[in-house]
Amino acid sequence: MKTFLKGGIHPPEYKITADSPIVRLPIPPELRIMLSQCIGAPSKAIVKPGDHVSAGQIIAEAGGFVGAPIHSPVNGTVKKIEPTRTAQGIWQDSIVIAPDEESVENAPDQIRSDQEVDNLSPEDVIAIVGEAGIVGLGGATFPTRVKLSVPKGKTATTVLINGAECEPCLTCDDALMRSEADKIAKGTLLIMKATGATEGYIGIEENKPRAIEAMKKASEAYSNLSVVTLKKKYPQGGEKQLIYAITGKTVPAGALPIETGCIVDNVATAFAIYEAVYTGRPSTERILTVTGPEVTNPGNYLVKNGTPLSFILEYAGGLPEDTGKVIAGGPMMGRAISTIEATATKGLSGLVVLPQSVALRKQEGPCIRCAKCVSVCPMGLEPYLMILQADMKMWDEMSQHGVMNCLECGCCSYACPSHRPILDMIKLGKQELRKKK
Repeated sequence: MKTFLKGGIHPPEYKITADSPIVRLPIPPELRIMLSQCIGAPSKAIVKPGDHVSAGQIIAEAGGFVGAPIHSPVNGTVKKIEPTRTAQGIWQDSIVIAPDEESVENAPDQIRSDQEVDNLSPEDVIAIVGEAGIVGLGGATFPTRVKLSVPKGKTATTVLINGAECEPCLTCDDALMRSEADKIAKGTLLIMKATGATEGYIGIEENKPRAIEAMKKASEAYSNLSVVTLKKKYPQGGEKQLIYAITGKTVPAGALPIETGCIVDNVATAFAIYEAVYTGRPSTERILTVTGPEVTNPGNYLVKNGTPLSFILEYAGGLPEDTGKVIAGGPMMGRAISTIEATATKGLSGLVVLPQSVALRKQEGPCIRCAKCVSVCPMGLEPYLMILQADMKMWDEMSQHGVMNCLECGCCSYACPSHRPILDMIKLGKQELRKKK
């Protein structure tokens, strides 16, 4: 069974929604669609208050080359364009839409046959993906159009689809693979077509047997597409870890996966590409996991972009009385939210509700030089040293020791017996170094 070489941990899974089907959430009374939803420039609104918009209509154009357009998830009327707090409490511009009362959800019709898709050029596929506003749905939110545009002088040979879902608690990718395996397989072939890659692999951790079975069945008709079973190990889904596990290739420090001839995308991204090319459906909704030890109706929910987090949580049974923290994403790489009045975005993969007893940080102690943080670091860094450098504001020294190669996976903080905020300080160092550029 394949895995990466350096470091890694085995946190408890807590995947209590592993058997939950995908449930479509009702349309809320109001949608607030954030204009900043990807790594790159915020999108620019092209509608104004009072405009009536249709589901799938572009309401904001890409703000730059590294950007993506945004589409209306519903038929409705633009109420206003105003700042809204993000899940981390930052004010950013948003488009507020009131859905039509008779707005209903219909499954998209297929607008292109397999033969028509076969006749598309790589440039056609990339253009469709760009127009659909697809970004990386594994959490990074990098515009997929840009990722599929292989730089001159580089060659893509291999497409790797990340179905590892190694984060504890989250099961949205697992649910998607079990229900839409055929479409994910076809989406993978489209990525291969767009990039010129000749082989494709879908990597899935061993703890998802039904997803593995479904994806193998969907892939067996394609000789250049294979499913690889991966060892259960966090952070198996990291780009560099996935590339090493499946191909044995190592991405050089500071380099991108294309240096090894690899393109890495999430299973949800592959599905979104299928939807855009075959049905013309842009990126306006996604599956996310709502879970927690005391959540009464946890599950995997299909949610419209711009849906208030409070609406999602209420549908899942509401916040338990002793809630101490709600995390956007998974417990390892996600971030605590500052307000449940924020709204769902393209990159939101889950909401993890933690009781107060679990959310409280343990008392920090002194570093005992046990080197556990070093042994679990998948990038071979020295986290104990970096937290000391951050304490002393030695930003250049942090850079020299490779802090910018950090995945921010949280293995170091998880393994620290003294409960030191290692990752927090590493993030601070990276932030300070970015300011200096």
